[in-house]
Amino acid sequence: MKTVAFIPVRGGSKSIPGKNILPFNGKPLLYWTAKAAQDCPEISEIIIATDSEEIADTATHLGLSKIVVYHRSAENANDKASTESVMLEYLEKSLLHAEDRFILIQATNPFLLTKHLSKGIAQMNLQPDGSIISCATFKRFLWNRNGTPMNYDFMNRPRRQDFDGEMLENGAFYINSVGNILQTKNRLTPPISIVEMPEYSAVEIDEPEDWMIAEKIHNKYILTP
Repeated sequence: MKTVAFIPVRGGSKSIPGKNILPFNGKPLLYWTAKAAQDCPEISEIIIATDSEEIADTATHLGLSKIVVYHRSAENANDKASTESVMLEYLEKSLLHAEDRFILIQATNPFLLTKHLSKGIAQMNLQPDGSIISCATFKRFLWNRNGTPMNYDFMNRPRRQDFDGEMLENGAFYINSVGNILQTKNRLTPPISIVEMPEYSAVEIDEPEDWMIAEKIHNKYILTP
């Protein structure tokens, strides 16, 4: 059984042009998630799926031996293409077997560490028919639009340290079998198990302001010994 990591990165980002290869704390943003996969002993190959020659060239010069570039079609690299569409495009052309493990990784979550991937793979071994999703602890009080609370009793407001909070999908990674993905055409298949990541891993890099915040958080929690 083989385990591959799949990182889709297209060249047409509108909000932050070229963001997947822009310097983020001294390295291209793509480097951080690819490095987490590189250092995971269970992963044998890292597929960088891109439509950009610039991204492809950057990926091959990251110094990571497991990287293989897959040139995705233009049809599955436009603004309306789903992540599932490029996953399925690759899987239908690959030589992977139904029982092989497929880890979808989002390059825009630089807070992903090798230990999170290894934990996810270990959990997958316990439930091989299902899939894994990464989530961030989310300790916020949520409300419905009709003025009713969703996840706490406002008459008995808990202290933050006593509040379990919720699990927020942070988009860092998803693990499933190749067979499940091809059958359901979806990255997830029940039963689904969660790998919990820190609350700061929920930060999304969509706007230039997000980039500055994410760099500071990454420097504090990931780079600082």
